[in-house]
Amino acid sequence: MSLAIRRANIDDAGRLSRIGIRTFVDTFGHLYSDEDLQTFLHDSHSPQAYARQLDNPEYAFWLLEQGDTATGYAMAGPCGLPHADVRADDGELKRLYVLPDMQNGGWGGRLFQAALDWLQRDGPRTLWISVWSENLGAQRFYARHGFEKVGEYEFPVGRVRDREFMFRRFGSTA
Repeated sequence: MSLAIRRANIDDAGRLSRIGIRTFVDTFGHLYSDEDLQTFLHDSHSPQAYARQLDNPEYAFWLLEQGDTATGYAMAGPCGLPHADVRADDGELKRLYVLPDMQNGGWGGRLFQAALDWLQRDGPRTLWISVWSENLGAQRFYARHGFEKVGEYEFPVGRVRDREFMFRRFGSTA
């Protein structure tokens, strides 16, 4: 079966929810109590949460699909990171999730590029990304694409506060 990337729409809220929950639980679920994990998943990965963002023109999603099965996605929108240098017109790659069996085949990079192209559709601007402090692979990936670590903050998952790094790349289309 072939793989394809397409822009998600409001009808994809349930599919995005399922892939978001699966990838988050598979990757990070072991770090949290069930209560903290369920609270976070309800607040951040429910179909309703995705529908709200899909209905907002300031956000965009791209689905990686293998036939009718979602195997990854990217989400982009205005930067909401707690850094003093964030400006109103800055963009952020908010999520980039790909199932493990789809990793290292270039598909994550294609999702990443689709999101960055959309963020820069009106011209170059400063782009931001937030990465869990222990996700060294993602940090190396973003560094290869010109992003530099510029700060850190605490990312809430239920009652847990994860150490999260903020990366920035100034207005380049490279």
